[in-house]
Amino acid sequence: KQFGYSALLPKIEVKILNVKPFTPEKTKEIVMSLQQPAVFCNMVGSWPALHWNVNYLSAMLEGKTIQFRLGLKTVDLVPQFETSCSYVEATLEEFLAWSCGQPSCLSGPFSCYDHSKYWAYADYKYIARIFEDKPEIFQDVRWSDFGFPGRSGKESTLWIGSEGANTPCHLDSYGCNLVLQVQGRKRWHLFPPGDTSFLYPTRIPYEESSIFSKVNITNPDLKRFPEFRNATAHVVTLSPGQVLLVPRHWWHYVESIDPVTVSINSWIELDADHEARVEEAITRMLVCAIKSAENPSDGDLWLNPTEVEATSHEINLQYLNKAVSAYLKCQETSESGQARSSSTGAKQRTNASCKRKRREDGCEPGSCTLLTQERGFPTPKAEELQEIPFGPHLIRVLPQSHKTSVMGAVTIESDSGDRLHENEGEHFGKLLCKRERLVMNNNCETSAHQMDSDCGPCTSQTALSTNDLLDCLVNPRVISLVAQLLLERMRV
Repeated sequence: KQFGYSALLPKIEVKILNVKPFTPEKTKEIVMSLQQPAVFCNMVGSWPALHWNVNYLSAMLEGKTIQFRLGLKTVDLVPQFETSCSYVEATLEEFLAWSCGQPSCLSGPFSCYDHSKYWAYADYKYIARIFEDKPEIFQDVRWSDFGFPGRSGKESTLWIGSEGANTPCHLDSYGCNLVLQVQGRKRWHLFPPGDTSFLYPTRIPYEESSIFSKVNITNPDLKRFPEFRNATAHVVTLSPGQVLLVPRHWWHYVESIDPVTVSINSWIELDADHEARVEEAITRMLVCAIKSAENPSDGDLWLNPTEVEATSHEINLQYLNKAVSAYLKCQETSESGQARSSSTGAKQRTNASCKRKRREDGCEPGSCTLLTQERGFPTPKAEELQEIPFGPHLIRVLPQSHKTSVMGAVTIESDSGDRLHENEGEHFGKLLCKRERLVMNNNCETSAHQMDSDCGPCTSQTALSTNDLLDCLVNPRVISLVAQLLLERMRV
């Protein structure tokens, strides 16, 4: 006080509160190198987007309606894919009233859906689209703190759901994923890429960039999918203010566990995505060709609602050629860049891209990588990352041992009061045992709607369906091999 420094104290305090545990350079290094899921804490305390609760978003949307997906809360033996859900257009105000069980919903868009029996999910909502008349709001999301300058809400997606709202277990073909939890909590069940065969991958329903699991991981049918016993779940409950890193090709099932949840995510493109686009183009050609040849009266809803239409063979062939050209061009650039780096030490940079519905946004395979060029920080190679700084600010999501019968919740608090629950709730191994007993007790009394039309759990399979063929033909391992052979052919 006597030196006249007291006036500086408030400013110093604010500065200390806004100090982040990792620099943008270090954070990007972690994001691009870490091959297991982890949670960042104390990284977004200064983000205005933390105030994006449903009430705030409702006021910002000013009565604008958005689409909600509705599903049953009852747990079945098969996943509740988007093709089996209902859809309504509603305002966030109507959604909030319904999720609270208010009587006013008796005549609104949710009037046919009992809140106690259904959940609602406004998922995959591109912020740039729903807030196109309010571009200033994009800057509330600041992915620059994670080493991606210029990346904001414009390149992000919004998710708003009620308790029980979920995304079926799947993996994303492109990029890695950063997810900020804003309101409420979500439980994530993650499985490593090495567990792919244990999760029985399928491309029906078909959606570009998403490979679904045929297993309902919350209630697995172990008679039909016995290999699922070998899968290793990594379970974490994400709380407001925390950011989850989902590495490339990690399977994930996500469920809202609070009355209302809000999340914001952004997919970060990786170099490996160029070859993944070739694989996706091959898959699209095969699925569309084979499923379009089926009798439409069969009523097989094979196209996910996120896909606009079943594209023609000619369009799919064009898409494949563009994807191959983009890959080869990238390879040429990479090789010339490596030649230069041997003398100059230059490092290749990484771009960011959109993940889903690129066709709707007019984004072609060759141009998608150029949507938002990232400036600033070079991408490190895996060997350059000497040590991952795990601790209170970066918490790894641990695998759950099948041998342990019960493991209690481990709660870790960050400096800002954020909480992370690792291995929360009943142990996954115990869950599997319980589900197995349930399936065994049900024996052959499983109802028709609990099994696919191509296979029953208690009857010997006498005929193969189109979907059986596709499950083998567009299996990720097969498609990867076909893509490699095709690219080798183009190099000759």
